[in-house]
Amino acid sequence: MPKAVVIIPNLNGLKFLHGVLDSLRRQECRDFRTILVDNGSTDGSAEYVEDKYPEVELIRLKENTGFCFAVNEGIRRSTEPYVILLNNDTAAGKHFVGEMIAALDAHPHAFSAGAMMRRMDKPNLIDDSGDYYCSLGWAFTMGKGENHHRFAKPGDVFAACAGAAVYRRSMMEQTGLFDESQFAYLEDIDIGWRAKILGYRNIYAPGAQVLHYGSGSSGSRYNPFKVTLSARNSIYIIYKNMPVFQILLNLPFLTAGFTAKAIFFTVRGFGKEYRTGLRDGFALCCTGGNKKVKFRPEHMVHYIQIQAELWVNTFRRLMD
Repeated sequence: MPKAVVIIPNLNGLKFLHGVLDSLRRQECRDFRTILVDNGSTDGSAEYVEDKYPEVELIRLKENTGFCFAVNEGIRRSTEPYVILLNNDTAAGKHFVGEMIAALDAHPHAFSAGAMMRRMDKPNLIDDSGDYYCSLGWAFTMGKGENHHRFAKPGDVFAACAGAAVYRRSMMEQTGLFDESQFAYLEDIDIGWRAKILGYRNIYAPGAQVLHYGSGSSGSRYNPFKVTLSARNSIYIIYKNMPVFQILLNLPFLTAGFTAKAIFFTVRGFGKEYRTGLRDGFALCCTGGNKKVKFRPEHMVHYIQIQAELWVNTFRRLMD
């Protein structure tokens, strides 16, 4: 059995598939297999993969089930110890898979490792160098748009960006898979947060590199669908992962953060969508109560560590 499985979720990404699948054919490490989960594409994606890439296992879903369900389906239909997620609008460097595997091999307490994602149009610039989360309720990546040489050092991050990351299956059995009620957006922050509550690490492995178009599936950095869903999930992940005492502790920061975001999106013409997303987020908290992480006293030290990280990341974000 291979050591890793590469799972690629796809929705109408025909124009990108040759780039990502050809890059996997060029990998120096061959200790993996590839699954492409097609989310009800109507552009001929599935047929293209069947014809041109017979080595790729294809899972056809009848409709767009969202990122979370799609990758979970790939995880459920595989058994390899390491699960690598890779966006369809990427091209992986030839050492990508090998470096992903090596990162978890070298750090036995790491739940996940994220790759260095660089912009496809300007490869010298960072697209993602690991995801961070702060007490303002904001998720962000350090150095977005900056020269990639400044981010060549590995280290700990709040969560790995699921666009190009590896996860340890044995630890996923403890954290649970991606939360399918989120559909898409912030799901990687959520699962990385759950791992941190259990005391595991999420790391950045810059030796694993991919080029990324960015917003290849959704079409743009900001659009009504993305703004609404991201706002909804930003409320939901706080409810899920923060005990009541931690929510109260961060409430002044969260209030300021969400107010600033509301102004930001209103100025850009997405104020209604953002407010709708927040409302939907509170509704999801009511219906998804069974998914809230149960507070356990033995994890208190982890909550303290996470809280310290949230404050440090707030300072980082405001100074960035």
